[in-house]
Amino acid sequence: MKKLGVVITDGVGYRNFVLSDFLTEAEKTFDEVVILSFLPKSVYTNTSCRIIEMQAHQENFKTWFFRKLKDVAHLKLHQNNNFGIQDNLNVNQSKVKNPRGYATRFIFQVTSRFHSEKCIQRFNSWQQASFKNNLVTKQNGELLKVENFNLLFFTHQRPPYIATLVYEAEKIKLKTACFIFSWDNLASKGRMAANFDFYLVWSDLMKKELLQFYAKVSEKAVEVVGTPQFEPYVLPRYATNKAAFCSKFDLDANKKTICFSCGDISTSRNDELYITTIAKAIVSNQISDVNFIVRTSPAEDPIRFKALVKQFPFIKWNYPKWVLSRQGHQEEWSQRIPSVEDVIDLRSLLEFSDLNINMLSTMSLDFIQFGKPVINTVFGNAVNGLYDDQRFLNYAHIENVVISKATKIAKNEQELINAINNYLNNPLLDAENRKTLLQLQVSKSLTETGKRIAQTLVKWS
Repeated sequence: MKKLGVVITDGVGYRNFVLSDFLTEAEKTFDEVVILSFLPKSVYTNTSCRIIEMQAHQENFKTWFFRKLKDVAHLKLHQNNNFGIQDNLNVNQSKVKNPRGYATRFIFQVTSRFHSEKCIQRFNSWQQASFKNNLVTKQNGELLKVENFNLLFFTHQRPPYIATLVYEAEKIKLKTACFIFSWDNLASKGRMAANFDFYLVWSDLMKKELLQFYAKVSEKAVEVVGTPQFEPYVLPRYATNKAAFCSKFDLDANKKTICFSCGDISTSRNDELYITTIAKAIVSNQISDVNFIVRTSPAEDPIRFKALVKQFPFIKWNYPKWVLSRQGHQEEWSQRIPSVEDVIDLRSLLEFSDLNINMLSTMSLDFIQFGKPVINTVFGNAVNGLYDDQRFLNYAHIENVVISKATKIAKNEQELINAINNYLNNPLLDAENRKTLLQLQVSKSLTETGKRIAQTLVKWS
């Protein structure tokens, strides 16, 4: 008997592993699949898997301190010649005059000397010691003993509250595997929540990054599987047609469609400026005969665009149909759950829009899956008073985009307008570069991604 435990931490994990074909394929491959969910049990309306609702471990100061120590040490170890990690270090600095502020400054002093891989592993053990007697940790241990899994699979490697599950799995020698959540997680983010036995990655590039940033990981423990994030784009149940797309969003079928996809306000603060720039260019006929649709980020309430809705009534808006499943969670954005309708809407936007514009988000890859041209807007720099989004051009995962010339980088209004008109007139411009970038970032075909993941997991179980 082969029994798989699947840990789902958030709405994106739900979309990637529940709304793709992964669970269906896992149930064919394993004798039993059980979901350990940090989302409410009630959201799982489209799977026959047994659901166990998990309680998130609430960090006390000691646990937070050792986790932060581990995280900053990891960043310090890998900061040389890596602007993204250096930028992340700067973001982690604190001038606040409270216990965590003072502790953060002390952590930076300690890790200036002690940041080797050996030190990081010691900090990890101290973190584990800080929560080993916690009630949630002990409950997790009892659960794992009762369920007797062959493999525990984490669909995200970073949420701090999964560390207690990994700790208890280590105690009973239960093998663990994780999926690297996003294309930027290794080259610019801090340490994973824990050590795992096996790792699933998007691409050969991501495998190389994993082995670079995690020296103790064996190459044999890493498998390139692609990502289920994009699998719905080849599944017939999410397909629609152009007539339905135009009807749904009230678009003129005779015009080309520009789609601007927003990030959340934490990193994409200039989105209102970019939308305004495009809208004004349409009004002044610098861009002519187009539909303009904006998709907001599912991670936030779109209230910040309220004035633009009123100012430019011709803009069509796609507010992602992600429902907040519960309030009061320590990371409330993670509790937003995507609907099947939203997956269909997103796929139709990707397939039937003629051009995408975004601020260096993973949505570039979504649109490129359908061969669509992409423009990345970065008007802000260190001196012009705007939020400095040009600094992201120096992040390792974005440098690959820039070097590939798969997208147009627009640093001002005129560059943006020119790029829009060039791509509308010649949508095949940079097409080969887009294919090259896609192969670099997602090294496996979208077809049978879920099956590929399930077969890899059963091999490791």
